[in-house]
Amino acid sequence: MTAREMTAPATAYDRRMRALMNKGAARALHSTAPRRRATVCAHVALTVAGAGAWIATVFLDRTWAVVVLAVVLLPWCVATGVINSATRGLLELRGRVLDERQLAERDRVLARSHRATLLLLLAAALVTGSIGWFGGGRVETALAPVLVALLVVHWLMPHWVAGLTMVDEPADE
Repeated sequence: MTAREMTAPATAYDRRMRALMNKGAARALHSTAPRRRATVCAHVALTVAGAGAWIATVFLDRTWAVVVLAVVLLPWCVATGVINSATRGLLELRGRVLDERQLAERDRVLARSHRATLLLLLAAALVTGSIGWFGGGRVETALAPVLVALLVVHWLMPHWVAGLTMVDEPADE
């Protein structure tokens, strides 16, 4: 984030997005930690189904996967919205509309998610290498789908980590 972005005033777009991310309409869906965990788990499952279907359409030429992808898309978008609402737009809003606490929280979430993604990349490299080394299989055929899956995980891991690490809001007194 540049110094100019930090000092620039919030635009109309920034104000609309902050208002959208802080609406109370979906608060019941993410008001407690178990509900947030369930939403993140559902999002992970929908992502696995959707990404797997997309990989099947591209690399395996399966037409049934298009139907799976179409069915999974709407619930995936809803779950993404619930996660964004639970985090109050922590990862979606520009830095100039976040306060210092939110900026620090975003930095913590990004650091944790990148560490988790690094471990997944290491595990994928070790498994893929061991299949080629010990199993005698062809690694080239699995390389593209594995890379696509890792790209999706790298893209969504900050949302999952943010959804899992958010704390409950204090009760009204």
